[in-house]
Amino acid sequence: MSNAHTRHPTYKNHPVKHAAIKIIDTRIGAAKALTAVMRDGKSLTQALSHVSPEVSERDQGLLQELCFGVARYAYAYELVAKKLMSKPIKAKETEIKALLFMGFYQLEHTRIPDHAAINSVVEATKKLKKSWATGLLNGVLRRFMRERETLTMPLASNPVFTYAHPQWLCDRVRKAWPNHWKAVLAGNNQHPPLTLRINQKKISRNDYVKALETARPEAQYRLNTFSAQALTLEACDVTQLPGYQEGWFAVQDEAAQLSAELLQLAPGQRVLDACCAPGGKSCHILEQAPQIKELVALDVDGLRMGRVAQNLERLGHSATLKIADASDTQAWWDGQPFDRILLDAPCSATGVIRRHPDIKLLRRPDDIGKLAELQQQILEALWPTLSKGGLLVYATCSVLPQENEDSIQAFLAKHTDAQHIMIEPDSREPWGIERPVGRQLFPQENGHDGFYYCVLQKHA
Repeated sequence: MSNAHTRHPTYKNHPVKHAAIKIIDTRIGAAKALTAVMRDGKSLTQALSHVSPEVSERDQGLLQELCFGVARYAYAYELVAKKLMSKPIKAKETEIKALLFMGFYQLEHTRIPDHAAINSVVEATKKLKKSWATGLLNGVLRRFMRERETLTMPLASNPVFTYAHPQWLCDRVRKAWPNHWKAVLAGNNQHPPLTLRINQKKISRNDYVKALETARPEAQYRLNTFSAQALTLEACDVTQLPGYQEGWFAVQDEAAQLSAELLQLAPGQRVLDACCAPGGKSCHILEQAPQIKELVALDVDGLRMGRVAQNLERLGHSATLKIADASDTQAWWDGQPFDRILLDAPCSATGVIRRHPDIKLLRRPDDIGKLAELQQQILEALWPTLSKGGLLVYATCSVLPQENEDSIQAFLAKHTDAQHIMIEPDSREPWGIERPVGRQLFPQENGHDGFYYCVLQKHA
């Protein structure tokens, strides 16, 4: 663990505050959000949406950093706490555990002075009227501050501590990728880059760079090599970048930008984006091939479909939106076949843990098999909607073969009219590693997320 200062992108999409809302201590707010995740199984996004209105505007960045940081390293902190305490903190006192972990995080990963870091969580404990815990947290954190090296040295050989992942996930990634597992787990703990997809329907990447250099001459950026529309820059408030209101760009990871190219789009095609929310890939499809006949954007979540509509509107696109379960084709399919289908399948999201560290806390071992079954169900349902000779691009943000190549091979074994098409990255730069079917990408430092892609064609 390092003592480096961490930064997160600045967002301005938290709920609007009203005068009637009582502003609470930032660390109490973080403890409430983390309790919702660690004890109640809520996503961190959902938990923060409830807590953010209660924390002052100037402390929103700190709130996010504390919550993301604790979620990222919680499994390591659990082992440290066991060495420092005679008995664990009870589940009903998860807020106290969250504050303890917050203390570890502040001591290890922020520039907050050690004594101030400890006092901040002790004071928050007092404000929670948990007087029994003030001495406990103060003593445990001060001992950790004094004996950090000797306490953590015996844990160095334990991957749960070293990589801050649950044991079952360490084991699965190591078994799947014996030559890559350490880099994958370490990559999950890095801070993700901010990558834009330039809307080529409105502006070229070169022209956007000129606009960026004019408006923000201090901006540090680089042009990505895997996607010709991608540009990565330092974390910032994206709404203040040139062209945000005009729809010149969208925030989208570079690996996710590969899907539109793999579809081999052409004018006149009818295209389905299944499981489309929040709409980034739908928008990219329309930017890559604006003359397609129709894009049907489908998702089961009506709330998230609202975000799809907002993204389409801001970027100047239009599509046919349908709210339905992709596997229930009778509820939404009109019988007209699709020339291209993008299935961004539900998955464990183990390739984007660095963006959503709460995945480590929420995911369970038996989830993987259930998700693989769901993927098969959706694949089976969508295959009849694909025209003969058409392409289906299967995508996940997972690094686990059970959800990726194993799932595709199981499908191919049952469908003689389905053929795997080898992905051959173009001459810009090869991406990912070739698998028996499809290609696997791992999370890269200051680069793309973990992703899997496979292209299937229906025999004509």
